Amino acid sequence: MKKEIIYESIITCPECGQQKLEKMPVDSCQFFYECKNCKTILKPKQGDCCVYCSYGSESCPPVQENKSCCN
Repeated sequence: MKKEIIYESIITCPECGQQKLEKMPVDSCQFFYECKNCKTILKPKQGDCCVYCSYGSESCPPVQENKSCCN
């Protein structure tokens, strides 16, 4: 049975703790994200492909599908 892919993720800013539900790109990675509260620019942590994999409640769709992401 194929796992259902989740296309929304809650990003949590590591600086101020602000959380925001965002729709993730389906076939690409998002390398930068600006916190709507404190304006900090988030970048992926080392070893992660995108901001959703680093700061989101869900990994990006390609990672959820066990595909290589953004390579």
